[in-house]
Amino acid sequence: MLSTDLKAYMADNPGVVIEDVARERKVTPRAVIEALPSSMVRIGGGEHFAAAMQDIAQWGEVTLIVHTDDAIFEFTGPIPAGEIGRGYFNLMQPKGLHGHLRHERCAAVAFVERPFMGKSSAFIAFVNADGGIMFKVFVGRDETRALRSDQLVRFRQLAERIAASVVA
Repeated sequence: MLSTDLKAYMADNPGVVIEDVARERKVTPRAVIEALPSSMVRIGGGEHFAAAMQDIAQWGEVTLIVHTDDAIFEFTGPIPAGEIGRGYFNLMQPKGLHGHLRHERCAAVAFVERPFMGKSSAFIAFVNADGGIMFKVFVGRDETRALRSDQLVRFRQLAERIAASVVA
């Protein structure tokens, strides 16, 4: 159950750093995402992890962010295609971004469009079974720093397929 106070705070401050609010309020990042105004977030089930990653692999250059208590890692470039094997979703390329993702721990795929640092932003947060964010994939920006319109279309189409209803 979301607190009315958190919902009010997020309505007034939708561009805050989700992980910071979670830490300060002693709630999960998922609770913070769910407290955003409903017009800014759609959430689908974690069973869509592989489908979402395969779609993102076709978008071109995006920014993937892993935010922990100790660091914020950012990778800008295309996300490689992957496949499920040996209990992981394996990113299939020898250099650049590669690795093994515990896809079965993904409980939700959240699509967030909100203002951030004075600009529009759009990202997909892969949320784990504990309510934490595994990682986020941000829609890329063009040479004018605007969101890439082709990716924004893909983002919204994917949200429509995966997150059939808006969070109440």
